[in-house]
Amino acid sequence: MPHIHEKIDFAVGAFIVHENKVLLVHHIKLGIWAPVGGHVELDEDTDEALFREIEEECGIKKSELTVLAARPKITDQRTRFLYAPNYVDIHTFNETHRHIGLGYFLSSTTDAIRLSDKEHYAIKWFSAEEVEDPLYEITPVMKFYAHEAIKTAKNKDKIRKI
Repeated sequence: MPHIHEKIDFAVGAFIVHENKVLLVHHIKLGIWAPVGGHVELDEDTDEALFREIEEECGIKKSELTVLAARPKITDQRTRFLYAPNYVDIHTFNETHRHIGLGYFLSSTTDAIRLSDKEHYAIKWFSAEEVEDPLYEITPVMKFYAHEAIKTAKNKDKIRKI
């Protein structure tokens, strides 16, 4: 999708973990390993964007995922709680555009994935050791997120239930 706003957009990033491995894609436009993700469109909330991007970019369905964050189940006619991102950052996309990145950690019941060849060169489940392998040239920030996602998934039973 093209950028929505001229200078800055909100974007979701999904660090998905399955059996102590984190899913990363080699992004065509950025030339780096990054999470599955993309823009929050004008007609959707962040939860909708998160699950849409995951299914579009790797084929994992919402029913196969657990978001590793607390979210109250309280609702009323006017309010629905959204998943809180595990991390929020701001990063440069290109010389004239930035993203406010909403980073989510999720666990998956499946490792079955497909490559979105319009957006990615490659897709791979990485172990913690592979994240550190110089062969992949994973950036320090992506290494941080990947390790944090794996650690959070290992401790998912400790996530506060509301």
